[in-house]
Amino acid sequence: MRYLLRRLGFLLFTGWAALSINFILPHLMPGDPAQVMIAKFQGRLNPQALKALSDAFGLTADKSLFVKYLEYWQRIFSGDLGFSLTYYPAKVTEVLADAIPWTIGLVGLGTIIAFTLGTLLGIISAWKRNSPLADILVPTALFFNSIPYFWLSLLMLYLLAYQLEWFPLGGGFDVFAIMGIWDKVGSIVYHAILPLTTIVITAMGGWLLTMRNNMMSVLADDYIIFARAKGLSDRRIKYKYAARNAILPSFTGFSMALGFVIGGSLLTEVVFSYPGLGYILYQSVISLDYPLMQAIFLFISLAVLLANFMADFIYAILDPRVKEGGE
Repeated sequence: MRYLLRRLGFLLFTGWAALSINFILPHLMPGDPAQVMIAKFQGRLNPQALKALSDAFGLTADKSLFVKYLEYWQRIFSGDLGFSLTYYPAKVTEVLADAIPWTIGLVGLGTIIAFTLGTLLGIISAWKRNSPLADILVPTALFFNSIPYFWLSLLMLYLLAYQLEWFPLGGGFDVFAIMGIWDKVGSIVYHAILPLTTIVITAMGGWLLTMRNNMMSVLADDYIIFARAKGLSDRRIKYKYAARNAILPSFTGFSMALGFVIGGSLLTEVVFSYPGLGYILYQSVISLDYPLMQAIFLFISLAVLLANFMADFIYAILDPRVKEGGE
């Protein structure tokens, strides 16, 4: 219980620090959002309308930074995240509600697939480390793990979508006006194949190498040698004894990766014009959309912190030694 209370206290303190930084950083960016609004509406705003919009976006210049900071926390607790400058007159919550399912579906599924495949292949490459299969898996994983995912996204988009025309050039779906439900689902899956493949390929290598290194370390422990001496089957030793202990560090990384799902793969979504949080964040930065930027960073920060806390909680169940600092 003391371990979880310490972790909860750390969660609350880190959450306060992250949300405070979330408030400060957009205000340190160069540029004037009010001028962006004027340019966007091309002179159609009179001074009264501009002042009303500035008040709505929390950009009033005559308020001190501390007053804005207090209003920022008030908006967080009230659930009122304001209006989006980029997608005005839509509210920030409406923009996020439209974008979050796309990112969770794409990046979340990609993270789970990459972790599962990478972990299984890491177990195989460590167990059969002197086989031709292991000799192929390790350098292949190193190669794909070192490739920038935005570069692979551009390459796949150019070859498979532009040159061969096997996949769409961008977007998350086709027009749904005259489609049935299964046609809509098929269109969403069809548009997600290329970005999903990019995420899986670039992320799987890291999980493979991590799991392989953990397995190699565990296989040298005495209890593995003792299990072999008892005559246990290779399958039982591999999965119940070796993999079960080797996966613990990977599980922590996987929990953190799930937390970052809410932020999306920024450049992948931008390259494929995929309507997720990464693409929305890019648009908000260009438009100096403070409310939308802060809301996205808020969700990313909270998701990572909660994922980290849940990882600590589950890790304590899987390995009780961490509760007392390894005693």
